[in-house]
This record gives sequence, C-alpha cells and structure tokens, in this order.
Amino acid sequence: MAQKTLQDKLAILADAAKYDASCASSGGEKRNSRDGTGLGSSGGSGICHAYAPDGRCISLLKILMTNFCIYDCAYCVNRVSSHVVRARFTVDEVVQLTVEFYRRNYIEGLFLSSGIIRSPDDTMADMVRIAQTLRERENFRGYIHLKTIPDAAPDLIEAAGLYADRLSINVELPTEQALTALAPEKSAQTIRKTMAEVRTRREAGRDVSFGGKKPPRFAPAGQSTQMIVGADTATDGQILGSASQLYSAYKLGRVYYSAFSPIPDASRLLPLIRPPLQREHRLYQADWMMRFYGFAHDEITPTSGMLDLAIDPKLAWAIANRQHFPVEVNRASRNMLLRVPGFGPRSVDRMLAARKHRTLRYEDLVPLGCVLSHARPFISLPGWSPGALADDENLRARFAPPPEQLSLF
Repeated sequence: MAQKTLQDKLAILADAAKYDASCASSGGEKRNSRDGTGLGSSGGSGICHAYAPDGRCISLLKILMTNFCIYDCAYCVNRVSSHVVRARFTVDEVVQLTVEFYRRNYIEGLFLSSGIIRSPDDTMADMVRIAQTLRERENFRGYIHLKTIPDAAPDLIEAAGLYADRLSINVELPTEQALTALAPEKSAQTIRKTMAEVRTRREAGRDVSFGGKKPPRFAPAGQSTQMIVGADTATDGQILGSASQLYSAYKLGRVYYSAFSPIPDASRLLPLIRPPLQREHRLYQADWMMRFYGFAHDEITPTSGMLDLAIDPKLAWAIANRQHFPVEVNRASRNMLLRVPGFGPRSVDRMLAARKHRTLRYEDLVPLGCVLSHARPFISLPGWSPGALADDENLRARFAPPPEQLSLF
C-alpha cells in the first residue's frame, strides 16, 4: 500500500472534519479564482470560518487528527465498521500544517477534532501535545479550538483547557435513550460530568486570590457542544428543551445542530428519513430566540413538537399568538417589542433610545433597522395601523412560499 502524502492526509481529514459543526461557513459553496476570471476564494482544503471571542470572523484550519475510530456509533461516517478511506496525522504534521498555513496568512487558528484511536486517553494526549507544541515550541498566538473527549482523564481535559481558547464536548444526541441505542460505547453521564468539570474550571480560572494573583486561564472563549438532528425520533421541542438545559447547566457559548445524513450502510438507523437542512436552519433560529429574545423553548414549538419549516419560528409564534398584537410601538416594553417579527435586539434598543426624545412614526422604523415586511401586521404607531390584517385567516399564507409543482422525472 502506497504511503499517503501530507497532501493526501489533508484532503481526507479536512473532508472528514466537515461533520463537526462549529463554523459559520460550514456547508458553503467553494469558489476560487484559478481560472483568472475572479478575485479571491471561499477557502481551501480544511479552511473554514468561525467567530473569535471578540466577534471577528476568522479563518481556521479545520481537520481531524485521524478518522480511525474504535467506536461504532451508528450515525458517524468514521465509525469502526464504516468503509471509508482512513488517514492519520502525527503530532508534528498537524503542528507543521498549522504553522505553515498561518505564515502564509491562510488561517488565524486551528480547529482540531479526532476519532478515537487506541483509547480516549491516548487520543486526547496527542491532541493536547499538538496544542502544547504550538503554544510553547512555536509560540503560536492564534486561536485554538479543541474537540475534547469526555472519556479522557480529567488531567488531560485540564491541560487541554490551558492551551486551547475553546473546548467542545459533544452531547451527540438530544436524549440519553438515543445515545444508548445509537452509540452504546458512550455515556451521557460521563459527557455531562466532563462538561460540568469544564464549567467549574472556567469559573475557578476567573477567581483572584487574596494576594491579587490570577490563576492560569482555562478555555477563555468558553465551551460549546454539538447535537445531531434527525438520527433519532426526537422532536424539535425535545431538541430545544435539551439545549435549554445545557445552556443553563453548563453556561455554554453555543449549541450547534448538525442535520444527520444517512450513511449507505447505516442499517441500524433505517427507516429513519433524512431531515432537510431547513430543519437545522429553523432550529438555529429558534435557538437564537431562546438566547437573545427571551423565549422559553416550550413557547417556540407548537403542540405537534415540530417547528414550521415554511416560516421562521418567531413569525410562526406571532401568528399563533395574535391575542398579543398589535403592539403599540411607542408604549410597549422591550420584552414585547422583541417578540414582534422583524424587530431585533439592536433595532429595539434604538427604538427605546429614540422614544425618550420623541414619538416614533412608521417612517422612522426602517432607518432603525426594522424589517417592516414582517412587522406590519403586528404593530401600531402614528402613520400605520394594521386594521384587520392581524386577524386575517390567511396571514400565514402571506409569508409562506407559494406551492411548487415538483418534477415527476
């Protein structure tokens, strides 16, 4: 068997890393200007974009250390029983790639995940060694995000948090029952225990001693997790409920949702149907509503437990709760203004600031950042009254995309 080159490994392990959801450009179209007709590109092998703790959009080298794995999780393309081309980077190869890409100004950081080889401790030790070598030998000051392994020894998790900016520990699936059925080698209790330990270490890292000495930083950008959507029968309500608990219990920076794509030999998952990427998108929108708009998870999802795929969750909530509308823009509270479709936190804060000095009129809303095409049926202010629009039985149809005849061939 021919020895794989570093370029071969990069192609295999960058592609394998696409299933780790944490980057803003995941799933984006790849474009380049090699034909001489354009300028720039949207990324090369393993290069994606994410947001740094200060809000900047940065480029990351996103790779797996290896796609070999001793586990047999039914939803994972890299499970031990899967017939995929395997590759493995050495510690020095990952360090070399990161440094060389950084010197060429391709990236500003590293996102590193891995399959489990030999044991969780051996794998985590190699990942920590990569981060340590970058920091101490190469004096690398860029951003590092490590996908940590919850079964690894606590001292390895602690070391990871000392070298990485952000840690991820995946809960994998929305319910403990689904994890037991589809990933029997993994333990929900172990995952949550490790997440709790990371939270505790982060909080301890912010304490200052009586002498004014600060402890070493620990994952200063926080921790996140990933949840696979569609590999089990969990409803959107259950998924958002689980996410709400995770945010509260572990002070997460983000929960990432990853739409499950069936693998040809994933017989244990059949006849489950692949959920559309639209479902993943709606879950992100609903998650945003919980984090920034003051909604509870059980408010967002209808009694069916599933989000409306045709319209966004905030609009769906407003249509289902018309008794709260129209909202008087010049008198409503911040919490109620945030529930108006087309109003975001920034536009609401601008409204509240402007209201201190004058009465707002309809024509003032667009300059404040409001999306009036969504807001009109739900607001009232000088210059605009929705009349009977909010009570229109066909209101949802005004926002839902029109029916489309599918091709029969």
